[in-house]
Parts: sequence; C-alpha cells; structure tokens
Amino acid sequence: MHFLHRVNLRQSSKSVLEFLLRRMSTISKDLPVLTLFTKDSCTLCDEAKEALEPYRHRFALQEVDITVPENSVWYERYKYDIPVFHLNGQFLMMHKVNFNILEKRLTKLEEELNRNT
Repeated sequence: MHFLHRVNLRQSSKSVLEFLLRRMSTISKDLPVLTLFTKDSCTLCDEAKEALEPYRHRFALQEVDITVPENSVWYERYKYDIPVFHLNGQFLMMHKVNFNILEKRLTKLEEELNRNT
C-alpha cells in the first residue's frame, strides 16, 4: 500500500506522517502503525520484513516506497539508510530490525493502550 502518493509534495513531512497515520487508523484502531520506508529490490528490507513476522500481530505494517516521485521528501531523507522504521509516526530504527528497541516501544504502547481502556 502506498498512501503517500496522494499527498501534496509541498506539505511538510510532519503533515505527511499525520495523513499516513489517519489513513492507517481506519485499518486498525488498536494496533500501532509500523511504517517501513523501502524501495523495490531492497534485500535488506525483505530481510527486515521477514524478521518482523513473529511481531506482526502487534502492529499494522505500512510500506512507503521512497522512489515514488510523490515521496521525494522520504527519498531525500532516507535514500542511503533503508530500511527505516517509524512507529506511530516517530523514528524507531534503521538498517536492520533492533528487537530490543522494537519490543520496548511496542510494550510501552500496549501498556498505554491498556491504561486508557
């Protein structure tokens, strides 16, 4: 899924992320959104997605192809660093999956959700 292609390029990166999160909120109200900034033929990205499989029940995965012209903001920011991950619109990690960071942030979000329900 590539929702960013509908966003005006003149929008700030913050508003692009807000748009992305609003779109993802219609998919799952309870799961955090893990955004993967990727491109076609990215072996590291494929490896990262495979490594994330055991966690897939804990987040909604959103992939953003940085090579799509409408995503030039992300291309300029991450062209040398993919895969890059954001969790609920905030930078989480890059280059490979860091399970310690992922587990810590997911657990924190789950605890916050449980407190608020």
